[in-house]
Amino acid sequence: MVEENASGSGAVAGGQEVNGTPALTDYVVNPGKRLVTVKFGKKIAARDIKEYVTALCVDPRFKPDFSEIVDLSEVEELDVHGDELTRLADEADPFSEHSRRAFVARSAMQNHAARLYKILRANVKFGIFRSVGAAERWIGSGA
Repeated sequence: MVEENASGSGAVAGGQEVNGTPALTDYVVNPGKRLVTVKFGKKIAARDIKEYVTALCVDPRFKPDFSEIVDLSEVEELDVHGDELTRLADEADPFSEHSRRAFVARSAMQNHAARLYKILRANVKFGIFRSVGAAERWIGSGA
């Protein structure tokens, strides 16, 4: 399920709950900045990533050469196996290999997930940051 509002954002409601809180994936497509920002909830499963990608692919504002910021800072549980992550990287990733990708990771588990994805997408311009602000500055710098 995707909900959209006038500010250019969408929410993909996942079926998982952690401590009574529904997992929710929020994303914002900013065509002016050529940027997609996605924030994952407390638990991520492969299904949640697929739902986000599906919603993004049908969003008329999205272009594959946009950059992306993936905010993992609230993720407490990652229920994605290596083979699922490989398949998602190889088959479902809607971004161009020329896109800049920034992951926000604060815990060791979040950092590990981001580094694993970086390995799978070796030819992508990729950075891992501790804050959304630092990720935005890197994306905006074009460096």
